[in-house]
Amino acid sequence: MALAYQAFLKKGIDLAPLGWETNGAFIPYFCTPKGAKVLGWAGVDGIHYCTIRGFGDMIFAVSPMNVGDYVHPIARNFEDLLRLLLSCTDMAALEQCYAWDEEQYKAFLMDCPATPEQQAVLDAIRSKTSLEPMEDAFHYVKKLQAEFDLSAIPYTEDYYDEDMNPAVPKEAPQWKVTFDGSFWGHPKSQRPGKEIAVNMQFDWTGRHWIIPSVYSCSKGLVVDFCMQVEPADILSFMDKWHLCADADEEQFTREQRMQMELDNPMCMDFRPILRLNGKELCFSHGCEMSYIPCLPGRSAAEAEQDSKQVIAHYQLDTAFGWVIHRFSYPWATRKKPEIKHLSVTMVQQEVSIPGPHFQVEKSGDTFSFVYPEGGTEYTLTVQEYEKQILETSRMMQDMEHPTHYHFMSYTVTPEFSGGDLDVADCSDGDRPRPKPCPSKPFEPTVLNDALVIGIIGGADGPTAIVCGQPAAQGKLGAACSSLHFDPVDRVEWRLVFHEKRYQDKTFDIQTGSMAAPAKKSD
Repeated sequence: MALAYQAFLKKGIDLAPLGWETNGAFIPYFCTPKGAKVLGWAGVDGIHYCTIRGFGDMIFAVSPMNVGDYVHPIARNFEDLLRLLLSCTDMAALEQCYAWDEEQYKAFLMDCPATPEQQAVLDAIRSKTSLEPMEDAFHYVKKLQAEFDLSAIPYTEDYYDEDMNPAVPKEAPQWKVTFDGSFWGHPKSQRPGKEIAVNMQFDWTGRHWIIPSVYSCSKGLVVDFCMQVEPADILSFMDKWHLCADADEEQFTREQRMQMELDNPMCMDFRPILRLNGKELCFSHGCEMSYIPCLPGRSAAEAEQDSKQVIAHYQLDTAFGWVIHRFSYPWATRKKPEIKHLSVTMVQQEVSIPGPHFQVEKSGDTFSFVYPEGGTEYTLTVQEYEKQILETSRMMQDMEHPTHYHFMSYTVTPEFSGGDLDVADCSDGDRPRPKPCPSKPFEPTVLNDALVIGIIGGADGPTAIVCGQPAAQGKLGAACSSLHFDPVDRVEWRLVFHEKRYQDKTFDIQTGSMAAPAKKSD
């Protein structure tokens, strides 16, 4: 190829109008392959063209600005490169072809016809070399690139410098699971547990589950639970709530977030009860991570970035969404026991369901409601209702805290039998704010009602409690409203129902040979 290229240079044809310059000195980039002989460059974005020692006459395009896609072959030899130029007019078409489909390629040719200067160069090539345009240039380049193993390209040390190359390949971390570790790190003092392949699959709560492995550690047993989620269900949920990849939950009210948890197919709060050799192991701690393959605006590679090692290790089907829960259970005996029999009981935790709103003003006021499950009508009767002020002497003294709230005690008749029932303030209330600096008495302060401060708190905000002592009308419950800096005349309350939707189910976990894990879809 060197002779062919040198022979072409003697013909005195300047390829600069076609995007191939040779004037001046060229300084290699971090992504210039090791053993590269640079033949020309584009004069923009550091793009250059070369051969690579060990790959014969093949011509490569090197594009420093294309993070992660720096080098691609574009022609088998220089003669083919000239024929490609006769077909597509500009080196830019060959350099960018790797990222285009055929429609984009044709659109480029339509939008960028040869200028008079370019046409003069193309005519000179044809007359002085007797070459003809490459037939089906697009598929020629695509076929060449599809057949080439990019991992075979050698690079200099600069390529592996993270300061120069943000996309430097990182060595995959060794797979290990420790008792006190997580998906993101492990205590240096703990040795990895022994992986025991289980590959157990079962259906529960309308979802498909896999327990791929359990891990026998010095301090206890670690179990991974993988919940499979249909992509269509994820997209339907996102469409219903108009969500995008970077949606901020603060744009939704607490009641909306409560409903979103019910709708979210990736959300399943459960407690697995593990029994080893007939004896229950107490849960210690856990963590979870998720894989969502269908987020708009994110590629599969981006979606898999955080969970890639887990997905790959367990050979989970990347066509589905996954939520991977990891639970740790300390041994129930002083010594690590032999695992003879292992079972798990899957227990769904209660979910919170937003109910109707109501307002009351005084003791004796009532509110009637119907519980959706069963259709029974109940009556909430206010026993006490008064404004109160929170004592703040034990709180941070450099902050000004909201102190005004309403206290309510109540009964529900007949006695509520639909699970647990809470009463919560619909308002988020005010958040603490810095006290004005004495030297700057007129400095503005911050007031933001996004944060809930509850006296009796919970995931649903300031909520009710059932005190347990019987009253004439039934069990007595109590609720406190959100806190405010200024007294609030009226409070809008919300009922919150807590119910369990799925029955517990027990599965035996065989630690011997099992069926093969779920295979990836073709």
